[in-house]
Amino acid sequence: MTQPTTTLETVNVSVLNGAATIELNRPQALNAWNQQLGEDLLAALGQVAQDDAVRAILITGAGRAFSSGADLKDISGGRLTPSGRPDVYHTLTERYHPIMHAIRDVPKPVVAAVNGPAVGIGCSLALCCDLIVAAQSAYFLLAFVNIGLVPDGGSSLFVPMRVGVARAAEMAMLGERIGAEQALQWGLINRVEADERFQQEVSALLARLAAGPTRSYAGAKRQLNAWLYRGMEEQLELEARMQGEMAESDDFMEGAMSFLQKRSPAFTGR
Repeated sequence: MTQPTTTLETVNVSVLNGAATIELNRPQALNAWNQQLGEDLLAALGQVAQDDAVRAILITGAGRAFSSGADLKDISGGRLTPSGRPDVYHTLTERYHPIMHAIRDVPKPVVAAVNGPAVGIGCSLALCCDLIVAAQSAYFLLAFVNIGLVPDGGSSLFVPMRVGVARAAEMAMLGERIGAEQALQWGLINRVEADERFQQEVSALLARLAAGPTRSYAGAKRQLNAWLYRGMEEQLELEARMQGEMAESDDFMEGAMSFLQKRSPAFTGR
């Protein structure tokens, strides 16, 4: 990767020959999303969207993960509901949803280069992009159910649109890893590359897009948005409201504590 031209606290932005690379940069936390990463990622997307020299955008992760999902130590930025639970509704609507809209609305192709685990909101981020290239060792996981939550970040829309209802239900309800090869077979992603060739192939694809007919790409993206994603706003709002309900449950508190304590959860259905 080229040296970053903009270094935010948790995100690096590099621009070279019309291609922008946005790198999530919390490798010690496997690029888990906290409030700062959400703010930095949105700022980075705004920067490259407004830069006329940028004709293609890549999103990837530093270190060995794409993103391990929400940072449970900062799931709501300290914001609480009247009952004292994390205020995930405002986290979603104020922190996550603007990022998803920015990716879908930018008139430039956005590629997710999934270099490792893409979990929870990290999986949603990858699936929101126009094209997804995964390293052979990468995997995708809607881990929400494992801590008593429901899919969010648009994944309740993005997954069934890509792989159908049966596989979407499996991912949402079983919370199992989907390896890169299986994700390709399902149609969840576009390409899988051997780990040792991953960076080279991603760079070649990004260079191709940056040298291509930008307005044509933008037009194709508008068509897809108009047909496939026209209900995205309503679905995001539904996800946020339902996630707010889940965050009030005993199962969520048990799921979050068991995750932090590295033990199996004991759910009670309440």
